[in-house]
Amino acid sequence: MAQRAVWLISHEPGTPLCGTVRFSRRYPTVEKRAKVFNGASYVPIPEDDPFLKALLFELRLLDDDKDFMESRDSCSCINKTSIYGLPGGGGELWPVVAFQKNDMIYACVPLVEQTLSPRPPLISISGISQGFELLFGIQDFLYSGQKNDTELNTKLSQLPDLLLQACPFGTLLDANLQNSLDSINFISVQKHPQKQPAWKAGTYKGKPQVSISITEKVKSMQYDKQDVADTWQVDGAVTCKCDLEGIMPNVTISLSLPTNGSPLQDILVHPCVTSLDSAILTSSSIDAVDDSAFSGPYKFPFTPPLESFNLCYYTSQVPVPPILGFYQVKEEEVQLKITVNLKLHESVKNNFEFCEAHIPFYNRGPVTHVEYKVSFGQLEVFREKSLLIWIIGQKFPKSMEISLAGTVTFGAKSHKKQPFDQICIGGTAYLKLRFKILDYTLTGCYADQHSVQVFASGKPKISTNRKLISSDYYIWNSKAPAPVTYGSLLL
Repeated sequence: MAQRAVWLISHEPGTPLCGTVRFSRRYPTVEKRAKVFNGASYVPIPEDDPFLKALLFELRLLDDDKDFMESRDSCSCINKTSIYGLPGGGGELWPVVAFQKNDMIYACVPLVEQTLSPRPPLISISGISQGFELLFGIQDFLYSGQKNDTELNTKLSQLPDLLLQACPFGTLLDANLQNSLDSINFISVQKHPQKQPAWKAGTYKGKPQVSISITEKVKSMQYDKQDVADTWQVDGAVTCKCDLEGIMPNVTISLSLPTNGSPLQDILVHPCVTSLDSAILTSSSIDAVDDSAFSGPYKFPFTPPLESFNLCYYTSQVPVPPILGFYQVKEEEVQLKITVNLKLHESVKNNFEFCEAHIPFYNRGPVTHVEYKVSFGQLEVFREKSLLIWIIGQKFPKSMEISLAGTVTFGAKSHKKQPFDQICIGGTAYLKLRFKILDYTLTGCYADQHSVQVFASGKPKISTNRKLISSDYYIWNSKAPAPVTYGSLLL
């Protein structure tokens, strides 16, 4: 259980490399062990610049990386584990643990104590879970109480000394880097007579606080056709961060719904949850929703880990999508006539952090001329990218309906790279909605601060927030064929 190398990379779109390595650490002793264990399948750790470029390419974070790559983007390569393989050193560097948070990419390469050909199952590589724990610990240290770039830079400068204490020779001893900082500053550490559990690497010392965040993502595929049903889906996640003193503090969080809220289903919980009502476990999206469906409150008693974690995931069968629309495209020689109509459902909070519609045009030349009329918002034209962005803003008008009509003229295809898509051929085209609504969930789900129970020393500060985000929200041209999805909810 050791790490060969660790990186912190800031994602910086628009710069030549699209990112900067803010911190890196290699462990030569672990690298020697990797050579022995991996044998002929051993691939050395690359230098920072090649690693940066390979990782950003794999994560699709390079500015000019818009083309489809079979080896990375095909359906057989869907990544659900945050584990990647990167080319380099005459082979493929694997496994690379990497994820992005707050414009920072956290990455490490765990030691695999066996040959890499064929690849061993992920569950057999103990260094992967340790790598995640280390990266989450670094993330919590960097952004806990961090208010500006100066504080972030200060904490980054402290990492070399902290990792000497927390992760000597690549082996994680304590994921709570604040403990290591306290040790370096000669702050006495309280000795607890209670036995420390093996899964908890350290303890928290400081002001007690509990943070609860509910994030719902809504997907939709809308066609405006009688023979094809629209589909939509809501996925939710509850993220918690519990800074509580003591070895085994206990917390109970209750999720509630309003009277007209949509019941939560397919609930998956974190292993730290100690017990659950059977009605929570048996609520499934396969079953039809009726008045007898369990609608909460959903209580989750647990003993929290030190790092931020996802308390639970859920789905819900909401009755309608938040925004309904239709999109029509009619082709006339080198011109396209487009018509868009969007309607915000009356039950949805009309207060967006942002709301915009992206209208791409694939497999054509650059946009040379646009004539349009919008009833609300403004239209931005990106000619070389063959893209229109309709910026709707933070509110829909009182009518809750807006429209866009226009004519787009294209030039001849050039040798320069033009947007290409294997699906959007001929009249097949889509509009993609992007929006975020703060202090709102489509299901109505919320965490009541007063219902949070904490069994630990001190009275904690409890903060909650929730938001709704669009995810893969497509409206297809109703005048042409379109890819069809099937869901449990149909309009």
